[in-house]
This record gives sequence, C-alpha cells and structure tokens, in this order.
Amino acid sequence: MAKIRVIIADDHALLRDGIKALLKLADDIEVVSEASDGREAIEQCRRLKPDVILMDIAMPGLGGLEAALEIRRQVPKTKVLVLTQYDDREYIRRFLQAGVAGYLLKRMLGSELGSAIRSAVAGGLVLDPHVAAQAVQRAPREPEAGSDDPYEALTDREKQVLRLVALGHSNKEVADFLGSSVKTAMSHREHLMEKLDLHSRTDLIKFAIKKGVIRVED
Repeated sequence: MAKIRVIIADDHALLRDGIKALLKLADDIEVVSEASDGREAIEQCRRLKPDVILMDIAMPGLGGLEAALEIRRQVPKTKVLVLTQYDDREYIRRFLQAGVAGYLLKRMLGSELGSAIRSAVAGGLVLDPHVAAQAVQRAPREPEAGSDDPYEALTDREKQVLRLVALGHSNKEVADFLGSSVKTAMSHREHLMEKLDLHSRTDLIKFAIKKGVIRVED
C-alpha cells in the first residue's frame, strides 16, 4: 500500500526535525520534502504533488495563508493542514475560508498528528478541540455572503502582495517572490490599495495588522 506523502513547511529547522522524527514512527507516512517559507512550500508542492502539506502560519516572505491559497489553486489534490501555535479566531476563520483540510496546534501529541494526517487524506476536516470550539463560537456571528469586508474583495494574489508589502518588501522583491515582473507586482499593489482606499505604506501596514495578515512580531 502506498504511503501518505507529506511535506513539512516551517521556518524553524529544529521543529521540522522533530515532526519528521515523529512521523518516521508511522509506517504509512513518508516525509518527502521540507520548506522554510511560503514560496518554497508552493514550489515543493507543485514539483512533488504530496498528499498533505503541514503548514505553519508565520514564515518569512509569503506566510502560510498566502501559500495555502496558492497551493489550493495550483495543486488542489494536496491537502493543507495548518500546524501552528496561533489559536487566533481571525486566523482560524481565514484558513477555513481558504479551504484547508485542518487547523492543528503545535502542542498536540505526535500520535494525534499521524491520525490527523490520515483523516485529512480521507477527506475529513481536522480541527484541534480548542480550535473547533473557537470555530463554533464564531459561526453564529459570521457575516453573510456578500457582506462588505474589503479584505475579502482582494484576489488571492493581491492578498499575497498585501502581506509582502506590509512586511517591507520592495516591488522587485515582491516580483521575485511571486515569480512575476516588477510591473505586474506594482500593478497588484496599486489595485489592492485602490480597493482598500489606502494611500500610503503606513496605512497598508495598519490595515494588515488589524486584519491579522501580519503580526507585530513578524
């Protein structure tokens, strides 16, 4: 029987090693690659087409949410399992909207991680119990479809550009991250600022923090 092929995306090498060691104990799971940032995670998924990618949130350059959106678009058969320390409601909401297969907290036990990977491959939605409670509490207050949330009006690519610009990257760096021309990167930036009615990088940074796109410690 074929093993479940997994990629680990986290910017901490020690944590990746720990996860890899835990998953080696499972006869039916194989770690096929690692990534230290969102862009590398996208490239690895596109190249290897794994069954599952374990995705951290806070990574250099493209973060976990932006990478998840791109992986869902380019490699739809790969299940994205978020593995993070953050149990913030806004993060949970945004990742579930992005169509991830699960949202797990890093404090979970190794044996539970293997079970979560198997459940995701089987088509289930895997949530840490605390995250599930957060999602249920949030559900009654979720805005109805068509509600006026300026962030949701952005395209996936514009959301990626928003994070990169808010983190201080230049147009050239944004273009390099996205694999596009500088002109295209500038166009995305202009469009997102127009949609959000923002007029400076400072305004954009404030918006990104308010919406949970970046954190102060990023």
